Amino acid sequence: MTTTRTPAPSPGSPPGSPGTSTPATPAAAPRPEAPPVVRVRDLRKRYGDKEAVAGIDLDIDPGEIVAVLGPNGAGKTTTVEILEGFRSRDGGEVLVLGEDPATAGRAWRSRIGVVAQDSHDQADLTVAESVRSTARYYPAPRDPDEVVAAVELTAKAGARVRSLSGGQRRRLDVALGVVGDPALLFLDEPTTGFDPQARRTFWELILGLRDGGTTILLTTHDLTEAAHLADRVVVVRDGRVVATGTPETLGGPQARTPLVTWTVDGVLHSERTDAPTALAAHLAATAAGPDGEVADLCITRPSLEDVYLGLVGTEAHA
Repeated sequence: MTTTRTPAPSPGSPPGSPGTSTPATPAAAPRPEAPPVVRVRDLRKRYGDKEAVAGIDLDIDPGEIVAVLGPNGAGKTTTVEILEGFRSRDGGEVLVLGEDPATAGRAWRSRIGVVAQDSHDQADLTVAESVRSTARYYPAPRDPDEVVAAVELTAKAGARVRSLSGGQRRRLDVALGVVGDPALLFLDEPTTGFDPQARRTFWELILGLRDGGTTILLTTHDLTEAAHLADRVVVVRDGRVVATGTPETLGGPQARTPLVTWTVDGVLHSERTDAPTALAAHLAATAAGPDGEVADLCITRPSLEDVYLGLVGTEAHA
């Protein structure tokens, strides 16, 4: 058998000439995924005999709005205060913006914004003075006038804080929370006391912040608000996460199965079915009265509130 060998290239041979091996272009390395803004594992906190937080796991990705829902006493506030660095924990791992809030310094704190449920503002300052004063605490704040405009308070820039309405004060709270240009914003019951129009305006502001790259952790009892704003919903009960998902998928497919109800001879009947129209047609043929109508026939598709109440229990929610 004859073996043919390719002659070795002579020094100075151009690439691609006989005997020259052109190395393959290396494939581009895949871009690493951005780490989560919030990473919580087995978080625990006890008050005496009460375990307020009993092993919570939570991830929040950059640019997400995550709504944390749960009845009073579920552990929401304690969890958020630990993430903000305002409360210690008894156990578990917590990383927020890559650092442990329990030991993080001023540079870390300048990267978060907090809009608490109860504001403690300087009532004698004007709106503009309040925002400018807060901006000076941050190394690279947003332009205070632009922030005032973003929360639609330009017309009130010269007004004393004490003269503002409840909705206007809440918008000022948000301005103070975002003027430092935070990477992560905590919102606690942000639209409490808002009228419907002010609430809608506020929602658009929050969505605009998200579109600008701010990650937002929202705690609220308003299920409509959570459905409108949140990319993902986390339900907490008894110090544990009991469900997580988008507002459309929370609770799984079975939780979204339509409910058909009707009355026959004064007795209420109900049935969950993935084919509610077919069931309604069957009832029209078999259970309709002399007028051709099925008494009290109703098809209900479960809302986020229905799913939430199923997860936490109506009694706990009340």
